[in-house]
Amino acid sequence: MKTIALAFTGASGMPYGVRLLECLLAAGERVWLVYSQAAQIVAKQEMDLLLPAQPRECQRLLSERFGAAAGQLQVFGRDDWNAPLASGSNPPDAYVICPCTMGTLAKVAAGMADDLVCRAADVVLKEGRKLILVPRETPFSAIQLENMLRLSRAGAVILPPNPGFYHQPQDVQGVVDYVVARILDQLGVAHALMARWGEA
Repeated sequence: MKTIALAFTGASGMPYGVRLLECLLAAGERVWLVYSQAAQIVAKQEMDLLLPAQPRECQRLLSERFGAAAGQLQVFGRDDWNAPLASGSNPPDAYVICPCTMGTLAKVAAGMADDLVCRAADVVLKEGRKLILVPRETPFSAIQLENMLRLSRAGAVILPPNPGFYHQPQDVQGVVDYVVARILDQLGVAHALMARWGEA
């Protein structure tokens, strides 16, 4: 069992993050989840999903929704400095910010750690663990591209949700699953979301 930290921020693309959470739990991984206030707004707008303000209530709701085992999902408040992912003494195996706002990406690139979302990224980078950012924006400005390059050079994986179509998705879920499959591959988590290139 791996421990995967996951953050939802306020960019469009919440279906990617929620589907990733579902797949990680189904694969038996332990998930530490944190989300921004803006993510709550986007989740409601894009998925009609109410993410409660209280972490314990959110943990109960999502555990029931996705059939998580006891203790498999832990949800932390964005200002919970006692959360394990706030310290290099107890880092996750990997951390995914999905979707990732340009503001969050900029703060991580600058080493700003003023909330748990960004502090966890700081921890993961300094401890040499995998950090995956899924920035949902288009087009990218020169500033945004420079921030991504800076993070890539620091060891982060920049994974924009750019779906392929060679698997001929039949619906939006198929498009979402393509991107989530790429994230799971980066995490080393087995899945069967889609056929791979060259497979019959």
